[in-house]
Amino acid sequence: MAGGVTVKDVNAQAFIKAYAAHLKKSGKLEVPAWTEYAKTGNYKELCPQDPDWFYVRAASVARQIYIRGGVGVGSLARRQGGAKRRGSRPNHHADASTNVARKILQGLEKLGLVEKHTEGGRKITSAGQRDLDRISVQVAKASA
Repeated sequence: MAGGVTVKDVNAQAFIKAYAAHLKKSGKLEVPAWTEYAKTGNYKELCPQDPDWFYVRAASVARQIYIRGGVGVGSLARRQGGAKRRGSRPNHHADASTNVARKILQGLEKLGLVEKHTEGGRKITSAGQRDLDRISVQVAKASA
C-alpha cells in the first residue's frame, strides 16, 4: 500500500496537519509579519487563534492545487470562504481574503512546489508532487 499512496488516498485533515508541520519544521516558507493580526476574511470577527494558521492554510492550498490544477487566487478565496452572518437576515457566502491566498501561492512558488499554469492559475510541479506524496505515505503509515 505504501508504494502507490498519493494525496488523494489519505485523510485530508491528517494530511494537512502533517504537511503544515513539515512546512513549519523546514522553515523555508516565509510567513509575513502581519499574519499575527490579520483576519482570514472580511466575514470573520477575529483573527485565527492558532499561531500556525498560515502553515495550515498553505498545506490546504498545496493539497487543493495537487488535486485540481489550474487553481488561482480567486478560486482559492471562494473555496476557503464561509458564511457571512448578517444578524437576523439569512447568511450569505463571503469569499476569504485574496491577499492571504496570493501570499501563500507566492511562498509555495518560491519553494518550487507550484508554478504558473499556461491556462491561468497555478499547478503543482514534479518536485512539489514528490514532496506531497512523500508526506502522504508517512500519513498512511501512521494511520495504518
